[in-house]
Amino acid sequence: MKRYFTIILNPIADNGNAKKKKSLIEEFFSKNAASFKIILTEGVGHATSIAASSTQIPDQVIVAAGGDGTSNEVINGLMLNSSQSASLSNQQNRLQFGVLPIGRGNDFAFGAGIPRDLTESMRLLLEGTLYPIDVGLITGGDFPKGRYFGNGVGIGFDAIVGLEAAKMKYLHGAVSYIVAAIKTLVIRPKAPTIEIFYQNRKQIMTPALISIMNGKRMGGAFFMAPDGDMSDGLLNLTITHQGTRISLLKAMILYMKGKPSRHQGTITDSAEKISLKTLSGSMTAHADGETICVAGTTLEIQIIPSALQLITMRNLA
Repeated sequence: MKRYFTIILNPIADNGNAKKKKSLIEEFFSKNAASFKIILTEGVGHATSIAASSTQIPDQVIVAAGGDGTSNEVINGLMLNSSQSASLSNQQNRLQFGVLPIGRGNDFAFGAGIPRDLTESMRLLLEGTLYPIDVGLITGGDFPKGRYFGNGVGIGFDAIVGLEAAKMKYLHGAVSYIVAAIKTLVIRPKAPTIEIFYQNRKQIMTPALISIMNGKRMGGAFFMAPDGDMSDGLLNLTITHQGTRISLLKAMILYMKGKPSRHQGTITDSAEKISLKTLSGSMTAHADGETICVAGTTLEIQIIPSALQLITMRNLA
């Protein structure tokens, strides 16, 4: 059956450049005789509302056209939509998801196997195959009822870097994150003492950063989970201890090279559910770039296997 595309386009993505892609998208889908409509978002949370209220019709694909923030909002809307559906089996037949990565950061699309080129990603929507993907859920901080994520959660150094990068007006993409990472490295914020529980094990540590990934990459340049798999039913956990500035710099370089496990002060693991509680200090955390808390004390993160169907070029399993 022919797909029907509801394209949710964030016009301010990529510093406003995403709006300029609207005519190209319209031209492509019209030339290919595809059934589609484009809805421009009008502010924060609008993409979530659109996706959550979309009528579930056979072979409708809800498409996030923007960056990681747009994909995050659409994923949250789809998950809210699914919770309102009559049954899981019907939901999996209907909730179909696509991505056009036209934002400043496209880490979710990268991990999901979506091509960066706009024409290629549009062609993929027409010709690609639907595969199940996992979705994460983080509870705590400013979201006591939980917030879904597609790519990953950053706690500590990683989250602070994201906040610093967001302040930069004239730098974009990976460059802004690299500059923000260097700035944060110089400041080297004091790390909290955290009790972390996963796989029936409890550990107490003082980490510079904790990364909990469904995807592979953060900030356009940092491979927090180079072997991340969005369909394995697991979260990839990476923890880098506080250490010295030199040690953290080495860790940062290895993250950029996609080899975090080679750092002496970094440990990697995987789990279905991870619980965090501060024993001293507090946690700064983000999920897909969205601030979850700046002074949180407890967080719970879990994976929801095969939560959505995504049009991509390969089986992610």
